[in-house]
Amino acid sequence: MQTESKGMWLGLAGVAIFSLTLPFTRIAVTELNPAFVAFGRAVVAAFCSLGMLWHLKAPRPSWLQVRALLITSLGVVIGFPLFSSIAMHSVPASHGAVVLGMLPLATALFGALRFGERPSLGFWIAALAGTAIVIAFALQQGGGGLQLADLALFAAVLAAAMGYAEGGRLAQTMGGQQVICWALVLSLPLLLPVSIWLGWRYGVDASPRVWLAFAYVSLFSMFIGFFFWYKGLALGGIARVGQVQLLQPFMSLLGAALIAGEVLEARNLLFATAVIVVVAMGRKMSIRR
Repeated sequence: MQTESKGMWLGLAGVAIFSLTLPFTRIAVTELNPAFVAFGRAVVAAFCSLGMLWHLKAPRPSWLQVRALLITSLGVVIGFPLFSSIAMHSVPASHGAVVLGMLPLATALFGALRFGERPSLGFWIAALAGTAIVIAFALQQGGGGLQLADLALFAAVLAAAMGYAEGGRLAQTMGGQQVICWALVLSLPLLLPVSIWLGWRYGVDASPRVWLAFAYVSLFSMFIGFFFWYKGLALGGIARVGQVQLLQPFMSLLGAALIAGEVLEARNLLFATAVIVVVAMGRKMSIRR
């Protein structure tokens, strides 16, 4: 239980960092091309990863680990940043935040199907209840319907869940720092030339505020946050620690209000309270690993 609790706290730290991703991405894509923001932030983080791997004197991953790292990279280095940046070009960060509330259920699903974790029926009921709450919130915010940008957000959810589950499992043997660092470095040969071309094609002339937002999603969302997140998943289990993500939409709503000037309404806090209750219930349910 002590190890699981530590994993939950580390996961919460990672979620707190990730919760500002959408607000800062929303700011970045106002003046920069969404694809450039998505791939450029990974390039910056990849160069930081090279220094980290050198500092750690990290051994080269085995071929089996490389395969898992490529899946991780496809999910969290390429897929999620690209789809979320596209969505943030069209909808507010507050809307995207609640749609991403489906991440915990998706992460648990990938963990169960890919690695044999077997959450109990009570756990699935809690996860479904939490997801239903955030979907209801999204529908309310969208006037009873989903927008086209929601398709991109759903794709972002699937990509992130795949990368979280694969990377969280790999972190049990490699460590969270090495997982994200190697995933970024392996993607660098592809993303560097693409980012250079996007910068040349669409330009990189932007205000200091936009570059500050780009710096956050590069250094924190794409790099430092994963140190906490993957370590938490490795210690506490993919399905259980993944439920901490249910808090992320409401942290993002607060971030959107403080950073991007979006409206934070009292009903948002009511939904947040309901989700916190569901997360607490989910923690009490058994999970066979």
